[in-house]
Amino acid sequence: MSSDDLIQQQAKILFEQGYRHQRKGELGDAIELYKRSIAMFATAEAYTFLGWSYSMMRRYDDAIEMCHKAIELDPDYGNPYNDIGAYLLEQEKYAEAIPWLEKAIVAPRYEARQYPHTNLGRAYEKLGEHRQALRCYNEALRLDPLYLPAEWAKTALLGKLN
Repeated sequence: MSSDDLIQQQAKILFEQGYRHQRKGELGDAIELYKRSIAMFATAEAYTFLGWSYSMMRRYDDAIEMCHKAIELDPDYGNPYNDIGAYLLEQEKYAEAIPWLEKAIVAPRYEARQYPHTNLGRAYEKLGEHRQALRCYNEALRLDPLYLPAEWAKTALLGKLN
């Protein structure tokens, strides 16, 4: 095993430790471990998860900055596009979120496409574009019929419209 492989392996271990701390709500420890992982071998995933940790502290500008760094490393990775959109939604920047969510939907490397469809629906709903929002929620449910956030959003919107 080469020294580069060992460095990458150690960075992955630090990333995984960061994720374990994040899941336990130990965000300070998670952030420190993600930063150490990035310093050793930067990946789009580590930047994205560092951003996610910042978002859990409501540090949305820092979270968005980390997502931009992730995109610079791997523009095909869809998660940071969705995350930027989600953080902009939290900041009530609905129109600004839409292009990021659209990029997530078409990103070549993204498995959970129901997330950006649901977030896009949330943006359209906040902007008063209810038909477009329903289309987004329906698409999320087509992709994952058991994705409850899309089902709840759709049901709530239909309730408001009736």
